[in-house]
Amino acid sequence: QVAAASGHTVVLVDQSDEILKKSTKGIEESLKRVTKKKFADQPEAGAEFIKKTLKNLTTSTDAASVVHSTDLVIEAIVENLEVKNKLFKTLDKFAPEHTIFASNTSSLQITKMANATTRQDRFGGLHFFNPVPMMKLVEVIKTPMTSQKTFESLMDFSRAVGKSPVSCKDTPGFIVNRLLVPYMMEAVRLFERGDASKEDIDVAMKLGAGYPMGPFELLDYVGLDTSKYIIDGWHSLEPNNPLFAPSPLLNKLVEEKKLGKKTGEGFYKYK
Repeated sequence: QVAAASGHTVVLVDQSDEILKKSTKGIEESLKRVTKKKFADQPEAGAEFIKKTLKNLTTSTDAASVVHSTDLVIEAIVENLEVKNKLFKTLDKFAPEHTIFASNTSSLQITKMANATTRQDRFGGLHFFNPVPMMKLVEVIKTPMTSQKTFESLMDFSRAVGKSPVSCKDTPGFIVNRLLVPYMMEAVRLFERGDASKEDIDVAMKLGAGYPMGPFELLDYVGLDTSKYIIDGWHSLEPNNPLFAPSPLLNKLVEEKKLGKKTGEGFYKYK
């Protein structure tokens, strides 16, 4: 959406036409919300903006067949290294030499993905934040093999889609999640010890630290399974780091399929 809205030609690829229809409809709805604010007094200009943006967007279920005419590939599939590497290996065969590959992963090593391809120097991380149309930040990740030219292209692209890029080395969680995930886990431990209620912890962080959501609200929003997956991955990389220690309560909730907002219950219940 943000790439198409800023004048880039975009091909959105997914596994089925059904998913793509749903995605396109979602983008259209999101654009309507954006134009209501952006073109409050000019409904005609707003309608034109939506039309123009959607014109920049096409869809496909076959990534290999569309990659031959792209300058940049941004992967945003399931957080599983094997699955990602399989995709990158395939695309590497069909993409032109100049094409840059980027992953939107929040917790996996970019270097490991780059090593699955023959374009390690044209590979980096572009980590956008949810909801992408609203959030201004992009973390641009440079591996030891990423060329300066590639890195600058990724920074330029981030600015061209209206975002504020920050740069980070290929370290677990980059900047935001490296600070945010241990903070959320520490909140769970505080609650597990019985030191404070989850409601009070949430209120305290919202009113005392100015956070828009408390840690338990945020965990439910992100998905407890996603949070567990991240912390488990980091724990296996650094088993002696107390910040990455697993939480019995989080594990129990995930086991009970209480994954947060998406399942109707996590730390809180949702209707």
